[in-house]
Amino acid sequence: MGRMKDIAIDLISYEADELEIDEIVDLFATLIRSGMAWTLQGHYGRTAEAFISEGIVSPEGDVLVELIPA
Repeated sequence: MGRMKDIAIDLISYEADELEIDEIVDLFATLIRSGMAWTLQGHYGRTAEAFISEGIVSPEGDVLVELIPA
């Protein structure tokens, strides 16, 4: 339950636009790894696909580039 609670908190923070870019990438990497990116509302799957297409996150959910927060 602990990790699910962390993901829920991260999703709420993401929706509230409170995360830095590196935190967003980490969140989407987690969602891709867990498969949740494909079961949540469409925005999450589309954003996950964009991160994969851009080479930021692998299809397996590994972060491929280090982004510096603005």
